[in-house]
Amino acid sequence: MLKPLENRVVLRVKQEEEKSIGGIVLTSASQEKPQTAEVVAVGAGKTTNHGTLISPVVKVGDTVIFEKFAGTTVKMDGEEFLILKDSDLLAIVE
Repeated sequence: MLKPLENRVVLRVKQEEEKSIGGIVLTSASQEKPQTAEVVAVGAGKTTNHGTLISPVVKVGDTVIFEKFAGTTVKMDGEEFLILKDSDLLAIVE
């Protein structure tokens, strides 16, 4: 499994529905990039210049919304993950 460093998080991006509201099947080119994901790993946090550790707010299992083109996609064991900084997360879905 991936273990993120500092203030990074590893996400499993949720696959969005491939049909429009009217039931029309969308091609992959016309689909928007998904913006919700499940947190699968969280780094320890970022250390400030004064030595204070700032821990990420999210935890494993949270569903989050992230910036559209943020992060780096990594494929591991046949599954795709997204690694990004916790500052690229916009919200936790409750």
